[in-house]
Amino acid sequence: MDFQVPNTLAEQIANYLAERIMTGQIRPGERIQEATLAGKLKVSRASVKEALYTLERWHLVEITPRKGASATRLDAAHASELYDVYMHLLMMMAVRLCERWQEGDKPRMLAAVSNVVEQIKDSSSDISGVVEASFNVMDACCEVVGNPYLTEALSNFKPAVSRAYYLSADRYRRGLTQTSEFFANLPQAVLARDSVKAQALIREFAEHQKSLIQQALAS
Repeated sequence: MDFQVPNTLAEQIANYLAERIMTGQIRPGERIQEATLAGKLKVSRASVKEALYTLERWHLVEITPRKGASATRLDAAHASELYDVYMHLLMMMAVRLCERWQEGDKPRMLAAVSNVVEQIKDSSSDISGVVEASFNVMDACCEVVGNPYLTEALSNFKPAVSRAYYLSADRYRRGLTQTSEFFANLPQAVLARDSVKAQALIREFAEHQKSLIQQALAS
């Protein structure tokens, strides 16, 4: 990705660094030098610092006083902790979604789900397409639920979860059958307003995904 100065400079720097962290170009634990990065991108250190705070909120960077910033570590243990929190946020969203969806919400939700299934069926699609389509389903559901705090919490987890998928891409591809089944079954539970079933599906799927990622990181 070539860096281009945008209108929102700090956010663009954050996105630039996030892509490099998620795809492994910046390795877990690697230091990110403010001055070096500012010189490379020809931006101010203040903009870089603001971007690093954004990355910290996205769980991609750890900032230590007097030591600076480094890419967060991602081993099997960290992935487990990440997925446990993310899973419970998704389950909370599912409960509210079952309670709050209206007839007019169905087309957008089902279209987002259909897009994921199509991405999985398309053998030319890469992992990033499937992951992005999956997040679009989450975004559509968050809009229906209408809880800004829950939406923000889930949005902040997206980069870290994406990173885990990228680093375990081969195993993730082998788990696409379960992903397809999950997106086939979840809408049925939501439309039936069966929050218990919806939570169970999310827990089962999240545990399966967590296991794949742990295996990949452990190897």
